[in-house]
Amino acid sequence: MGLKKKLWRYLHIGTLWLRTRAPWQVRVVLGAGGTYLDGWLHTDINTLNVLAEADWRRYFQPNSLQALLAEHVWEHLTLTEAKLALRLAFRYLRPGGYIRIAVPDGNHTDPNYIDYVRPEGMGFGAKDHKVLYTYQSISQLLLGAGFQVELLEFFDEYGRFQAKEWDTESGMIERSIRFDSRNTDGLPHYTSLIVDGVKPAA
Repeated sequence: MGLKKKLWRYLHIGTLWLRTRAPWQVRVVLGAGGTYLDGWLHTDINTLNVLAEADWRRYFQPNSLQALLAEHVWEHLTLTEAKLALRLAFRYLRPGGYIRIAVPDGNHTDPNYIDYVRPEGMGFGAKDHKVLYTYQSISQLLLGAGFQVELLEFFDEYGRFQAKEWDTESGMIERSIRFDSRNTDGLPHYTSLIVDGVKPAA
């Protein structure tokens, strides 16, 4: 099945699902590509452009969404675009809702990793990367949009890998210490900077 058909299938399934599910329980994957998570509405740029409020408004009401998930999406946005996308995400999440973001980690200690993921780097898709985030810079971005920040996986400024348990049901991140096949020996060879931005409860 081609990508275009996949996107329309996801949107069709998601539309039917939205009609039968309580609006405050809607969870949306942004930039889903070919991934599929049970119980989530899958979108991509052709179905929901995170920078276009008309797209958000077409499907959702402000203050209505339970969760958003974006695995390796935000690094493809400029800082100005990233700020806009977070403002829109904040607007459409319900109080207490959250966005889970995973991006390449600019504090990773392996120079080969950095060369792979940096803007104009050697890795797949890196030619389109605009920003290489650290936990400090993405935290400031989320705080600036009004979110509370909960860091899940990241390298700190001293080169120490930090991780806490997180629930896959709340948003599965494949490129993580537990689930990326490159980390089968338990070491963080390929990880993401993973963070939840939580919209404060009213």
